[in-house]
Amino acid sequence: MAWFFYVVRCSDDSLYAGVTTDLQRRISEHNSGKRGAKYTRSRRPVQLIFSEQLTNRSEAQQKEASFKKLTRKQKLEIILNHTLEINSGV
Repeated sequence: MAWFFYVVRCSDDSLYAGVTTDLQRRISEHNSGKRGAKYTRSRRPVQLIFSEQLTNRSEAQQKEASFKKLTRKQKLEIILNHTLEINSGV
């Protein structure tokens, strides 16, 4: 089963990162359902701006954890370059 690390831009221009096995379903949940993250519920609509398919949940969660440690500037650079190395030290 494929896993995805993803980043959405919220209506207040903040970024939210997460992992899922179904991107379309998850974005839909963020935008309309009760199953969306608490953070995004008050910041709708959200727009998918980055995603990366990975082989397992562990790898996806490692990417998410690495991403969340970065500054906003670093996060935006990664999104523009479309890459996030797990141990990049960026």
